[in-house]
Amino acid sequence: MRLHMPRALRLARPLPQPREPRSACDSIRTGSRRKSAGRRTGTAVGTVLALLAALVGYVLGTAPQAAALPNGLALTPPMGWNSWNKFGCNVTEQKVESVADYLVSSGLAAAGYAYVDIDDCWMAGSRDSAGRLVPDPVKFPNGISGTAAYVHNKGLKLGIYESAGTKTCAGYPGSLGHEQTDANSFASWGVDLLKYDNCNDDGTSAQQRDTTMRNALANNSSGRAIVFSLCEWGVDNVWTWGAGVGNMWRTTGDINDSYGSLLSIFHANVKLAQYAGPGGWNDPDMLEVGNGGMSFTEDRSEFSLWAEMAAPLITGNDLPNSSAATASILGNRDVIAVDQDALGKQGVQVSSTGGLDVLAKPLSGGDVSVALFNENSGAATISTTASAVGLPASSSGYSLNNLWSHVKTTTSGAISATVPGHATVLFRVSTGSATSTGTTHTLVGASSGRCLDAYDNQTAPGTKIQIWDCNGGTNQKATLTAAGELRLYGGTQCLDATGAATTAGTKVELWTCNGGSNQQWRLNSDGTITGVQSGLCLDVTGGDQPSGNVNGTQLELWNCNGGANQQWRLN
Repeated sequence: MRLHMPRALRLARPLPQPREPRSACDSIRTGSRRKSAGRRTGTAVGTVLALLAALVGYVLGTAPQAAALPNGLALTPPMGWNSWNKFGCNVTEQKVESVADYLVSSGLAAAGYAYVDIDDCWMAGSRDSAGRLVPDPVKFPNGISGTAAYVHNKGLKLGIYESAGTKTCAGYPGSLGHEQTDANSFASWGVDLLKYDNCNDDGTSAQQRDTTMRNALANNSSGRAIVFSLCEWGVDNVWTWGAGVGNMWRTTGDINDSYGSLLSIFHANVKLAQYAGPGGWNDPDMLEVGNGGMSFTEDRSEFSLWAEMAAPLITGNDLPNSSAATASILGNRDVIAVDQDALGKQGVQVSSTGGLDVLAKPLSGGDVSVALFNENSGAATISTTASAVGLPASSSGYSLNNLWSHVKTTTSGAISATVPGHATVLFRVSTGSATSTGTTHTLVGASSGRCLDAYDNQTAPGTKIQIWDCNGGTNQKATLTAAGELRLYGGTQCLDATGAATTAGTKVELWTCNGGSNQQWRLNSDGTITGVQSGLCLDVTGGDQPSGNVNGTQLELWNCNGGANQQWRLN
């Protein structure tokens, strides 16, 4: 987060891409933003050699590890919420507390989202007579200490924002020259994380200014442990020194809510795996999931890639008003487990050809998380092998657990999937075999959070197939057969495309199993389910709108479009 400032204080540098302002504060803040010098391009041969060297050293455990800040904090990447991306300068105590409420009530706190971070604009325009920061009494009538107490009572932690300059990016008092005073204030208020920006500096290096605040935090008058988050926008090769100064460090300019921004930041951050580890993390900026500028597929790619890169998972949306589709992304505990894995390895790029990327992240216990990311707009097959991602030879093969669809398959070594444009397929790969064929599950729709359901527990042929609140009933439990059927009621009735029709809008119903191709289904790597006969997707009718995701909405066949109302997971 940055503002225009006098050339005498800093040199403006070009941005990777423009950011569309979402508020008056945001447009001020992004008027001119400093970033590192242009991205290194290198030669194709050099890039390939660097990737291979990094992968070999990384998988074998010989790559250099980050020397983490010895404060015992952030041993896994911090998770939580930050106010800036959605609210900008319009942050208030009420908004912060409503987020804390939602984190607990939604189950996201139990999934690991611990930090509620207040970004810029929380303070008054000047310090008090003792030189201390003053919370804005209108925005925070109970002060930061009151907000911290509320958040702590929810079992959560509070984050705050400042800048290593004379002013913050939005023009409020900065911490330069007041480091110990401010660190003491933060600690006395009960702050658990400091996000430290880089606006309005005095010409000294970011490393020098950040080190001063690091020391102030370590020596705060309350003895409080505070996670230190450096927001240097990737300048001065912060990843080479960040681990000795902070617990996480921004590796790029500010993100914005677009696929182009996601892609640019991914390209910059994915190269830096060797610098991350427990206690010190590369930070590709806050998540834009749920802010509306990207498709469901792109939102899910962002979350997958950030988890694969062991990045802090700090969401920046209007969390209490999240859709079921957004909640299905942020709350995926299997993907979160990849990010939070105790081994603390950032995934490395195994291959990248023509916008088709393979990443591998070693996990504790010997598994490997493999991300297949399609940067392009059209679907493509992306392939690698178990040996290429660092798994040992296995006479019993390898199990592929799709972390979005929860479908399990076995391979002798090939890891491959058809990946839609801008999508990411994420596998947890382990030695041994596994299959979802012959197993029984509920099928949960991403757009609704509700289960595929045979109407009113009826078993008669022609019964409507709909979505309904998941309740564990036999009318919601589907068995996957080797023939591709989805059988309900213990295997006596099948999911059926009405009248063997193959046109968009064909209703899906219950029918006596007969082996017809209109009763055969393909569970795809991207989480869609397509009819073998029609090639169309199993779709929640009108589920692209909230009104189409209510109990009783019928399922139909529709042209596959990547919408959340066509995404399903086994539960």
